[in-house]
Amino acid sequence: MFTPIQPATLSFAPDGTPYSATFDDVYHTSAGGLGQARHVFLAGNGLPGRWQGRERWTIIETGFGLGLNFLATWQAWRADPARSARLDFVSVEKHPFQADDLARLHTAWPELAPLAEALQAHWPPLTPGIHRCHLDGGRVTLTLAFGDAVDLLPQLNARADAFYLDGFSPARNPELWSPRVFEQLARLAASDASLATWSVSGHVRRGLEAAGFSLTRQPGFGGKREMLTGQRSGSPATPAEPRHRHALVIGAGVAGTSVAERLAARGWQISLIDSADGPGQGASGNRAGVFRPLPSLDDNRLGRITRAGFLYGLQHLRQLAAAGHPARWGATGVLHLARDDKQAGKMRTVVATHRPPTNYLRYAEQDEASRIAGWPLAQGGWHFPGGGWIQPPSLCSANLAAGGAAIQTLFGRQLASLHPENGEWIALDADDTPIARAPVVILANGVGIRALPEAAALPVRPARGQVSHLPATAGSPPHVVVCRNGYVSPEVDGVRCAGATFLADDPDESLRTEEHAENLATLDLILPGYAGAYDPASLDGRVGFRPASPDRLPMVGAIPAVAQADKSTPLPAIPRQSGLYALTGFGARGLVWASLMGELLASQLDGNPLPLEQDLVDALDPARYLLKPPRPSTGGDD
Repeated sequence: MFTPIQPATLSFAPDGTPYSATFDDVYHTSAGGLGQARHVFLAGNGLPGRWQGRERWTIIETGFGLGLNFLATWQAWRADPARSARLDFVSVEKHPFQADDLARLHTAWPELAPLAEALQAHWPPLTPGIHRCHLDGGRVTLTLAFGDAVDLLPQLNARADAFYLDGFSPARNPELWSPRVFEQLARLAASDASLATWSVSGHVRRGLEAAGFSLTRQPGFGGKREMLTGQRSGSPATPAEPRHRHALVIGAGVAGTSVAERLAARGWQISLIDSADGPGQGASGNRAGVFRPLPSLDDNRLGRITRAGFLYGLQHLRQLAAAGHPARWGATGVLHLARDDKQAGKMRTVVATHRPPTNYLRYAEQDEASRIAGWPLAQGGWHFPGGGWIQPPSLCSANLAAGGAAIQTLFGRQLASLHPENGEWIALDADDTPIARAPVVILANGVGIRALPEAAALPVRPARGQVSHLPATAGSPPHVVVCRNGYVSPEVDGVRCAGATFLADDPDESLRTEEHAENLATLDLILPGYAGAYDPASLDGRVGFRPASPDRLPMVGAIPAVAQADKSTPLPAIPRQSGLYALTGFGARGLVWASLMGELLASQLDGNPLPLEQDLVDALDPARYLLKPPRPSTGGDD
């Protein structure tokens, strides 16, 4: 059952302390929120001392609230010359504030202004699920989980060195202080994890002790006499840091360059191999592709992952531009039109049920949609104001530029085989000449993955897609990307793209007049009467081969070492090939998947908290096909 996010309502107690009418409780003690953050949560967890000399330090918080604990931690981390190299802060919040309300609240602490402004600038739309923000040049990662902690804590994949327990009073918000929550904290605890909270309630103490935490009463803050600190010994050892941060990435499309950039940002060295003479020459070579999510009424896996991918992708595009490596894209907005009145009703219901922020998704009726597109349309549909088009090769180039010297590009080299030797993989060409070697190999080479026997367990199918290039003048309609069983882009360099066909297992690379005609027929459904000006026999275009998966979801993670498994086998128990990973199966949605999938795989390899809920990570696991019969792939862009 989908539960939309209900934002916090900004209000204040009579003494000016921020107050929640929902829980009838204040957000922090009247003695001062920043002082409480420093005394209870930082000092209570032995910080900054305990993070000193560490490669990374991970904190999990229950209740983000105003963000004061995060801002105080970030400030202390920045001020500490012996700090950990990276800071991961994971926080769950059921009722997050709107960005404008956060900005108003943060004015009370001018000493935090630069950090607070950065947080506000990265604050995500209030949609359910996990949102990841990279701050402080990527050294600080804030992972926000919007929704009920009882539901979201079991979905977190992380190892916490410290816990901040900072929900509303146990009397006002008992679920956040329940045994179910404490059991999840124990599951998420790294070796010798600590905790701190201002609450000394008897049932809180008993619940934490039952979960394996040893507790100590400490002097409290302000008017509160006592607080609790604790430690959980006997937790699973924190995974060791990767000894050799070096990976071979096969493929320089949006998948390969995305994971290469994300690993480079973590200090990895990358050898990027591609048979072409530059990035983005294969399935990622189109002039303009669609960038938008795909909602569903029940918020199914496809809807959730495309939402997460779209929002993370927006942030990634902005950060590339801020770093001086802009990709070429147009935030024109995207219209996703209904096919008929019945579907229009369903699309309206999705918006009414999800209640999304209007800058993320809204429904535009026929007249308004026609005005947005600049063309008379037969139906209204979903409007994604932040969506648009992206030129895929430019995104590939921007990723490589952002990775800098950490990414060694080996263009014009054709991988023929992989050979394991002494804990490394050697990439060989057709003459068995080594191209490069590393402990980790990531197969991001699209349909080329099918040629490697190590990936034989993955049901990747090539899907031929032909895009038609329509001559266009600047400023001509449509002014936005418009989709309906296909898509048409605005004018880009005198051409608009329309397409795309989707033909599985068709290896022909030549342009076909009949597929141009098919694209024009789809275009006429999108923009009635528009296609008549074009002759399919005279059109230019491009053919690409997209790696499709049977369930329309990407394949991200370690490649199975077996060809089959008993259907009752848990995913983690399926044997994997050491150091060999897949990043493929993007189908027609490479642009909405790529950035987040690169971040996901980089997080798995580097031992960071994952940027998606665990059930979604499992839904992307390449080994999932060993546990269910494959079904025919269906393609298309809607």
